[in-house]
Amino acid sequence: MQRDDAFLRAWRDTATQAPDPEDDDRQRPPLQFRTLWISDLHLGTPGCQARALLDFLKHTECETLFLVGDIIDGWQLKRHWYWPQAHNDVIQKLLRKARKGTRVIFIPGNHDEFARKYLNHNFGGIDVADEWIHETADGRKLWIIHGDLFDGVIQCAKWLAYVGDSLYEFTLKLNRHLNSMRARMGLPYWSLSKYLKGKVKRAVSYVGDFENAVAREARKRGAQGVVCGHIHHAEMRDIDGILYCNDGDWVESLTALAEHADGTLEIIDWAQYMPVASKAAPAREVVAA
Repeated sequence: MQRDDAFLRAWRDTATQAPDPEDDDRQRPPLQFRTLWISDLHLGTPGCQARALLDFLKHTECETLFLVGDIIDGWQLKRHWYWPQAHNDVIQKLLRKARKGTRVIFIPGNHDEFARKYLNHNFGGIDVADEWIHETADGRKLWIIHGDLFDGVIQCAKWLAYVGDSLYEFTLKLNRHLNSMRARMGLPYWSLSKYLKGKVKRAVSYVGDFENAVAREARKRGAQGVVCGHIHHAEMRDIDGILYCNDGDWVESLTALAEHADGTLEIIDWAQYMPVASKAAPAREVVAA
């Protein structure tokens, strides 16, 4: 717990003391959006695709940026401290956006649940909230929540969630080695864990149950839609009249949810926007580390 408090103090102090990460790529003008949602960055783990995330943050601009939980992986940091410079650069970039006028709202998830002690506080210009109602440009109300409260494993058998987290980390480690070999062969990034989840029927059933539960709760709250994270599965679809949106993650899918100036929503697959050389860099870098 003391480490959690120290980390948040460092987050706050970084806002005024740390240098801004430089953007050396001047050939790609930033994409403009009204609102962006990202979640499940899992900073503090080798699986975090920090280089791709930095590329995203450097080449997008928005009025409001939602950090929809699991930004910092407190579970992994308590087991093993891992914090390379690229992860620090991500925090600096987020703080820099807040200083330059972007409204940044952080909604903690289960992996960074320590931040729930600081709801309604502000760290370096970033607001911490338990949930949020966002109104789109075309008048729709979206309920913003991480989503772990609708995960039966997290709520009823947290020990099992810790076991699953360890197995998930093993899959990601294997995935990094596979992608290191793919990079040497000139092949693009590929997610093993995403492929496995798509093939396992129980995982597909779990995702469906989660999506339906979140959509039902959004209806109870009078919202026309919901935006969440947690399950690392980017999706945007109608569920019984409720627009369900999941912004995915920055461990496997490298996705975000975006709102355009007219209120139109879309899922952005950032791998499609990155230069080919940059896509392979995270895999090689993490294996070396």
